[in-house]
Amino acid sequence: MQKYQLYIDGAWADPLSGEWMETMNPYTGQAWARIPRAGAADVEAAVEAADQAFTQGEWPGLNATQRGLKLRKFAEILTGEAERLAEIEVRDNGKLHAEVLNQCRYMAQWFHYYGGLADKIEGSAPPIDKPDVLNLTRHEPLGVCACITPWNSPLLLLAWKAAPALAAGNTIVVKPSEYTSASTLEFAALAEQAGIPKGVINVVTGLGEEVGQPLVRHKKVRKIAFTGGETAGARVNTDAAPGFKRVTLELGGKSANIVFEDANLDQAVNGAISGIFAASGQTCIAGSRLLLHESIHDEFLERLVSLAGEARIGDPMSPDTQVGPITTEPQYRKILDYIEIAKNEGARLVLGGGSVPAPEGNQGLFVQPTVFADVTNDMRIAQEEVFGPVLAVLRFTDDEEAIAIANDVNYGLAAGVWTESLRRAIKVSERLEAGTVWVNTYRSTSYTTPFGGYKASGLGRENGMEAIKEYLQTKSVWYYSGGDVANPYTRR
Repeated sequence: MQKYQLYIDGAWADPLSGEWMETMNPYTGQAWARIPRAGAADVEAAVEAADQAFTQGEWPGLNATQRGLKLRKFAEILTGEAERLAEIEVRDNGKLHAEVLNQCRYMAQWFHYYGGLADKIEGSAPPIDKPDVLNLTRHEPLGVCACITPWNSPLLLLAWKAAPALAAGNTIVVKPSEYTSASTLEFAALAEQAGIPKGVINVVTGLGEEVGQPLVRHKKVRKIAFTGGETAGARVNTDAAPGFKRVTLELGGKSANIVFEDANLDQAVNGAISGIFAASGQTCIAGSRLLLHESIHDEFLERLVSLAGEARIGDPMSPDTQVGPITTEPQYRKILDYIEIAKNEGARLVLGGGSVPAPEGNQGLFVQPTVFADVTNDMRIAQEEVFGPVLAVLRFTDDEEAIAIANDVNYGLAAGVWTESLRRAIKVSERLEAGTVWVNTYRSTSYTTPFGGYKASGLGRENGMEAIKEYLQTKSVWYYSGGDVANPYTRR
C-alpha cells in the first residue's frame, strides 16, 4: 500500500503525530494508500514556510513576467502528467476516467491563462482634484492563501484557486479533502520541476477540524478559497471573520434545468441527463431540479426515463461505463436517505430508487440513476442538495411560474434554459438568481469566464479575470511636488 507524506517547504515530511489514514478506492471498496493525518503543528510549519517564501528569497524577487513563465512551465509539466494524475484521482474518488482525464488535461490551461495574466495586472494614475499631486494605484498580493478543496474534483478545483493566487504573487497552503488527497500531493511534487521555489506550494492533509480549522484561523493566512458544502462553508466564513481575512466560498447548489415548450427535446433530454447523472450527480452544479413545461412534460419524462434507464454502471476506468460509484460511504448513505425522504413526501418514483450491487464482485457503493416526478417545490427533495444521481421533476405552466420556481430556493449557483427563442433566453437568463446560466447546453466551465454563486451558493468568483482580483489588494500612493504645507493642522 502506497504511503504518502506531507509536502512542506519543498520537502516531504511525516506528520508530527505519526498517524496516517487509509484512503479507499470507491470502486473496489478497498484501501489503496495511506494519507498523513496532520494536525495543528503541521499546519503551523506549512504556514510558516509559505510566509517565509512570500517575504524572503526567490519568489518575492521575481517580477510578474518571471512568475508567469514559471506558471506556464508548470502547465507544460501538468499536461505531460495528465494521464498519471487522472488514474490516481479515479482510484481516489471513483469518477469516470474519461471525465477526470479531460479535467486533468484541461487544468493546465488555468496555469497558461493566469501565467499570461501575471504581468498584465495594471495600476492606474487617477486624475486628482488637488494641485501638485500625482496619485498612482498598485495591486499587490495578499500573502499566504489557504486553498481548501473537495473530493469530487480535487485537482481541477485546486487549479481554479492556485493559478490566480500564484500569478498574483501569493504563496499557498493546500488542504485537500481527507477522502481524496493523493492526487494533490502528486500535483505538489511537480511544482519543483517547474522551478517554483520551495515554500510557495505546501500541502497538509487530514481532517477538517484538525487541519482545516487551524489553517483558516491562522493569523498569517490572509485569504481562504474554499469549495465544499454549505455547512462547512459557513464555518469557514465564521472562523475567518475575526482575522478580517478575504474569503471565497464556492458552495452547493439546487440548480434548475428549465425546458420550455419550444425546446429541441432531443438536445434537452441529453442536457438534463448530463446535468444530473454525469459524475453520479456528485457535482455542485448538478441540474437536480428539472422544470418541464406542462405541454411537453409527459413526452419529455418518458424519453428521459428511457435513456437514463440504459445507463451502464460499472468500473470508472472502463470507457464503456457511464455511471460510476459514490465516492464516500457517508455520501452514499445520505443519497439513499434522501430517496426515502422523497418517497415519504409523496414524490412519484419513475426510475431507480436504490442501490445496486457493485459489478464484478467488488465492494463499491453504487446508486441507480433515480428520477422522481410529481415533485412540488416545497418538498425537501426540491430544496436540499442531495449531491447524487437523484432528479426531481417539476411541472410549470408559463415563463413566470418557471422563473418563480427556479428562484424559490436558498441556492443560486447555476441554471439551465432550453428554448429556441432568443428573446425568451435573454429575458429568463436575466431574471434567474444564479451565478451561471447555460442556454441550450449544461455543465460547461472555462478558465476564461467567472464562476460563483448567488445566495447560499457562495461568495466571490473563481476563473476569468475577476478571479485574480480576489487575490490582490489595492494600494493608493500619493506623490506631492509642491512647496511647503501652509497649515499642517488641516487636511489637504
